[in-house]
Amino acid sequence: MSDAGAEYQGERAVLYDQVATGLDGDVAYYVDEARASGSPVLELGCGTGRILIPVAEAGIRVVGLDASADMLSVAHAKLTACGPDVRRRTQLVHGDMRSFQLSEQFTLVTIPYRAFLHNLSLEDELRTLQRACDHLTEDGRLILNAFDPSVRLLAAGRLSRPLHEGKEIRHPRTGNRVTVREDFRYDLERQLVDGAFVYEEREAGGRVVKTTHAPLTLRYVFRYEMEHLLARAGFVVETLFGDFRRGPFKAGGEQVWVARKRGV
Repeated sequence: MSDAGAEYQGERAVLYDQVATGLDGDVAYYVDEARASGSPVLELGCGTGRILIPVAEAGIRVVGLDASADMLSVAHAKLTACGPDVRRRTQLVHGDMRSFQLSEQFTLVTIPYRAFLHNLSLEDELRTLQRACDHLTEDGRLILNAFDPSVRLLAAGRLSRPLHEGKEIRHPRTGNRVTVREDFRYDLERQLVDGAFVYEEREAGGRVVKTTHAPLTLRYVFRYEMEHLLARAGFVVETLFGDFRRGPFKAGGEQVWVARKRGV
């Protein structure tokens, strides 16, 4: 597995919410599904709480697990600004999605915003799915999202571009302008996307006062590979959507998987 705890620390955690703004409709989708399932819900890779907190605000008791203490620190700071009922419904856990062990089972386990792709081998992918399955109630469901590999990007072998071009990002602590570039390479043999986000913080006069390289490695997953992994881990696939509006799957877009724990 990638070292998500190290990849999402320091400046990356501080700037995360401004850089990783999510996918169209994903928050509303996960809130709807959590309401349909009822409490309790487990979110793996909860990060700064972008999805976890709205789920708690919807009246659902939710546990969020993440490998990055810095990301959980940001989530905790957000929760302090929430009402006491939301805080009571929310628990943050520092842990590894491949090996966690909690004392309860859940009606719904989610792995939003491509967090599953931090598993860099088949063994890690299966361990994570099996941990999720073991923590589900008898009729519990798993929902996870992954990007579907783009044939164009795979053929090009590299993605290098400004992120959020034309959108100004401000550092939440200094107020300085921050530009972000993504620079990633595709390893076809190992199915890896490997590279970094590069942050340049500029003062009012335009001088660069800080440059931060934030490495990131993900393992992309193809549609039928994912379906096979889910079956091996003890799931029956209910639906594959192509977006969070519940639209049809389209190659090169998004994979939104809904799977149910297989009965004994």
